[in-house]
Amino acid sequence: MKRMQFIRPTEHYDQRITDIDEQICALIKQRKERSDNNPGIPPFEYISDWAARFELYEDFLKSVFGTLFSEDHFKPMVEPTGFRKHIAVLQSIEADEFFYTLTSIRQYSNASVVTLSMIGILPLNYMPINLTILSCI
Repeated sequence: MKRMQFIRPTEHYDQRITDIDEQICALIKQRKERSDNNPGIPPFEYISDWAARFELYEDFLKSVFGTLFSEDHFKPMVEPTGFRKHIAVLQSIEADEFFYTLTSIRQYSNASVVTLSMIGILPLNYMPINLTILSCI
């Protein structure tokens, strides 16, 4: 359930830019508030213009805005605690050229973990998926 830990790739940090980095954080917060936390991604024409004006790479800006768009992926994950029981489900269905199997549910005091496998009908198209669903306590 744990996300891979981010390891700082360098010990170097130019302290002269601390105030700029703080402004970037304040602008991100302001962007979230003004857009009601639903900013979308700017049209590529805007990104191209900004890249030219501010001497930045377009792909870099696309990556920045893509990361801002997917902020939900960075929310802290709940670590299930207080195991209660394991429920074997073993239900399958075929839909849209995929074979889905709900194998089990593990119940904890603060969450339920659902294990779902998705296998493509085409060869070499196997993707297991694990979903974590929080219980409503």
